[in-house]
Amino acid sequence: MMQSVVLARRPLGNPVEADFALVDAPLPEVTEGTFLTHNSFISLDAGFRNWMNEDSGDEVLPAMPLNEPVMGLVLADVIDSKHPDYAVGDKLMARFAWQTHSLSDGTDFIARLPDELEFNPSAYMGVLGDTGMSAYFGITDIAKPTADDCVLISGAGGAVGTIAGQIAKLSGARVVGIVGSQKKADWLCQTLGYDAAVLRSSETPLAEAIQAACPDGVDVFFDNVGGKTLEAAISNMNHRGRLVLCGAISGYGVTPHGPNNLFELITKELSVEGFMTHFRHDRYDEAREQLSAWLREGVIQSPEHRLSGIENVGKAFADLFAGENFGKTIVAV
Repeated sequence: MMQSVVLARRPLGNPVEADFALVDAPLPEVTEGTFLTHNSFISLDAGFRNWMNEDSGDEVLPAMPLNEPVMGLVLADVIDSKHPDYAVGDKLMARFAWQTHSLSDGTDFIARLPDELEFNPSAYMGVLGDTGMSAYFGITDIAKPTADDCVLISGAGGAVGTIAGQIAKLSGARVVGIVGSQKKADWLCQTLGYDAAVLRSSETPLAEAIQAACPDGVDVFFDNVGGKTLEAAISNMNHRGRLVLCGAISGYGVTPHGPNNLFELITKELSVEGFMTHFRHDRYDEAREQLSAWLREGVIQSPEHRLSGIENVGKAFADLFAGENFGKTIVAV
C-alpha cells in the first residue's frame, strides 16, 4: 500500500494542516523504463508553497493540481527497477512527492547519494541536502564574506539560515540573525555561535533593530524572507554591500510587500544576486564533500526539527510558516 499527501484545497495565505489530505492507493506497477522507491524521509521546504496556487506554473515547476500528491524532496531507496540507470538499493535525493513510495521514469530532479551513508540519513535532507547546499552556494559563491564583514541573515533559525550563518562564521565575519522569537534568538547565539540576533517585534521598527545590532552597517545580507525584511536590510547596507537572495517566505501565497527603497541599490552601489540551488546540480558532490568535512571537524552543526509519520507532513509544512521549526524540518515516513 502507498500513502500520499495530496493538495486538498488551495491555501489562502500561509498554509494550514487542513489544506492537505492523506490518501491510500495500491503500489504502482513498475513498467519498462521506470523504477519504484521507498521514501524514508520527506523534506519540508517553504518554497514549494509558490506552486500551490492555481496557474502558478513557471519555467521551474508546474502548478500543483488539486487532489494530487504534493511535490517535494524525499530521501529514497530504489526497491524495484526496470530502468537501465537505476538499480535496486540505489539511494537518491529526489524531487518526487509527499508519498511513502514514488514511481519515476528518471526524468525527475534526482541526485544520487553514496551507497554507504557516513552520517545520519536525515542529514542528507538538511545540511547535506538542498538546504545545506543553498547555504553553501549562497555564502561561498556569492556572499564571499571576510573577517572584515558584518553578515546579516534573515530566517536565521530555519533550515538554510542556520547553516548559512555557521558557514559565514568560518570566514571570521561577524554574523547576525533575524528571528521571530527570543527563544530562537538565544538558541542562535548560544548553540550555533551567532554573534547577535535581531528580534522582529511590533515595538521596534525592524530597520532600527538591525541598526542597533549592526552599528557599523551590514556588508552582506543573506535573505530568506523578502518583503519588509529586505526593505529594512537595504536601509542598513554599507557601500558596495552584497545581497544574496535565497528565498522570500513572506511573499509565498500572498501579495508580497515590495521594498520602497530600491533606489538605495543605486546610491550605495549594491550588488544583488538571486540563485536556485538545483541549477548547480553538477556541483552537488563538491558541496556535499565540503559540508561533510565541516561536520566531521565539528565546526558546523545540523539542527533538525523532526516529526514522524506521513500523516504529520501537512502539519510540518504549516509549522514552517508559523515559525515553529528550529533548523531543518523533516518527516520520517
